[in-house]
Amino acid sequence: MRAYMQERFDFFGLSASQRRALQREALRGTPQPNERELTRVVRGCWRGKERELQLFGVDYVRAHIDVCSAEFLPVLETLITTKSWWDTVDMLATRGVGPLAREHTRVRRRMATWIRSENVWLARTALLFQLNYRDAVDEASLFAFCRQRMGDEDFFIRKGMGWALREYSKTNPQAVRSFVARHEAELSGLTRREALKWLGRKAAKQKASAEFR
Repeated sequence: MRAYMQERFDFFGLSASQRRALQREALRGTPQPNERELTRVVRGCWRGKERELQLFGVDYVRAHIDVCSAEFLPVLETLITTKSWWDTVDMLATRGVGPLAREHTRVRRRMATWIRSENVWLARTALLFQLNYRDAVDEASLFAFCRQRMGDEDFFIRKGMGWALREYSKTNPQAVRSFVARHEAELSGLTRREALKWLGRKAAKQKASAEFR
């Protein structure tokens, strides 16, 4: 586990299934926390040395984000920018910030600041927070955020941008094709490949199906 995570964290050595089984056992019968209790738990998880503690904290946020107000965003910001790596940041972006931004306009507005951040994980969060929105994606902001970071050389920005565009291509394929074509020279090869991956697979399946018939 340490090697896979590039020696960034210590581990107890639990697989994901083992960890989640222990989480269910530990939490069985406990009431839903309020926002203050949730904050206390996840801050405690982030003080721990072993990575499984932070992963538990992420799962706890995901399970109880519906009790949180816009005031929880600074807590998420701390979690995103502390002990940062994709395994916690991506879930906090999509299952923490994402639901809050759906409910609170000022959280969504804050993403316009995060996309300009020098902290790569805040910028990645701004690209990914709408990942599960489907028809509710704000296309204008998604494309605007991509334009703001399309010259970025950071792998996680390029990959995250492609992932966000790829997911949106399942809802509005023509919009993503047009965006990528319009900015082909500015987007990295990684971002272009990721953005068009699902569309390419879909086209290949359709072609194979037509040939079979």
